[in-house]
Amino acid sequence: MKTGRIFQINASNGGVPKSPIRQSDVNELGLLTDSQKHKKFHGGPERALCLYSVERIQALQDEGHPIFPGAIGENVTISGVDWDQMVPGVQLQLGDSLVVEVTSYAVPCKQIKESFKEHQFVRVSQKSNPGWARAYTKVIANGRIQVGDAVEVVDAS
Repeated sequence: MKTGRIFQINASNGGVPKSPIRQSDVNELGLLTDSQKHKKFHGGPERALCLYSVERIQALQDEGHPIFPGAIGENVTISGVDWDQMVPGVQLQLGDSLVVEVTSYAVPCKQIKESFKEHQFVRVSQKSNPGWARAYTKVIANGRIQVGDAVEVVDAS
């Protein structure tokens, strides 16, 4: 299995786009440097971190979408990991100690429409376009992450 990397870490005081940061501590509720406005739909133990693939972002850019890392609210933009493997139940280690498990796919909402040509934010819907959705994760082991850290699949149950 090829080792991936943390391409970018993204945080905000709520809303999108999220801005890049160099590092953050992560606990069962996610990045300590991040918050969410609509906690009914975002955040919490089962949606502690939102992950997305820089390769998927680049493919969307190739389709003409004005998306960029952090634009659609992902906390961690990763590179070099087969995004098709990011299904519920898969566990990843990010950096030296953070372990997360994919719990579900993030349902896109109109708040991210500016990142898509003709506001077609459903382009990243798992229901409409399987394999293109962001992944929500829960935290199995707390840790500190920084840009450039390794990302490895540790359990693909």
